[in-house]
Amino acid sequence: MIRELEMVALARDIPDFGLEAGDIGCVVLVHSRCKGFEVEFATISGETVAVITLRPEDLRAVKGNEIPHARAVA
Repeated sequence: MIRELEMVALARDIPDFGLEAGDIGCVVLVHSRCKGFEVEFATISGETVAVITLRPEDLRAVKGNEIPHARAVA
């Protein structure tokens, strides 16, 4: 189960926000019974790129054996 303040990864691209599958965000709010999540995506320097509502199928928990990947955003 995904909880508030956990890191998650996108399972699909979200072009309207310039986000790509694999981008890592932080869950800032869990909606009723995990039916939706507010997730903040930010740059390494802490600038917010997007805060969006996602469905459970739009994201996945991040595993401890994964390596983060950096990329530039517009």
